[in-house]
Amino acid sequence: MNIQIFGKSKCFDTKKAERYFKERRIKVQQVDVVKFGMSRGELASVKAAVGLEQLVNWDHPGAALLKYLAYDQDKLDKLLDHQELLKTPIVRNGKQATVGYQPEVWKNWT
Repeated sequence: MNIQIFGKSKCFDTKKAERYFKERRIKVQQVDVVKFGMSRGELASVKAAVGLEQLVNWDHPGAALLKYLAYDQDKLDKLLDHQELLKTPIVRNGKQATVGYQPEVWKNWT
């Protein structure tokens, strides 16, 4: 199992996700999306697993500009440039992924 957690250092749900896997002694790779970001391939993989609408933190003031883009590829490109708009934590296990704190899904991964 290769778990990756993409999150923000000040995100409460990201910290809860990290704690969930640590308590179960599951190694994770933690990536701060604000500092390091996700690659185009990682973002596309998560989009394929959960859908584009689930990835966006629509409460963020900058997310309004995404609503006016017609094509998913344009939205994905904008998300790559502005990863602070991503909803966190994004947890990946191979081709599987979740957005937000979802221990009921992660339980089935272990």
